[in-house]
Amino acid sequence: MKRCITLIFLAFINLSAVAQESPQTNLPRIKLQAGMYQIDAQVAQTPDQRSTGLMFRSDMPAHEGMLFVFEQASTQCFWMKNTLLPLTAAFVADDGTVVNLADMKPQTTDSHCSSKPVRYVLEMHQGWFAKKGFKAGMRLGGSPFKP
Repeated sequence: MKRCITLIFLAFINLSAVAQESPQTNLPRIKLQAGMYQIDAQVAQTPDQRSTGLMFRSDMPAHEGMLFVFEQASTQCFWMKNTLLPLTAAFVADDGTVVNLADMKPQTTDSHCSSKPVRYVLEMHQGWFAKKGFKAGMRLGGSPFKP
């Protein structure tokens, strides 16, 4: 019996390790707007969802991203450990105004922070905002943002 419990425990530990190295692709989704452009964003709102973010994703459609939602506004800092795709983070105020943008290099531990306290961070493919002419000071649309 003890050996059986030990084997079940070891199997659980192994499954947990595998789950942590898998991309999360089943999060709730929300539609956002950046000017005339539509964004299909996964929403990471729990601490576990936010800490995994877009890690381990080898691909992502061009119009998709991930919106990180925090309980309260504070200086948010992101890094790219275990993240395979080059991303741009938009640090976003409650009203949807982009406070600042940061291009982030894959698989690095460099810290990229908001220049002011924010509750939202939207990650998109690196260069997506630049290609659309979307800059700091412009406003995203969508249900999370208060006018």
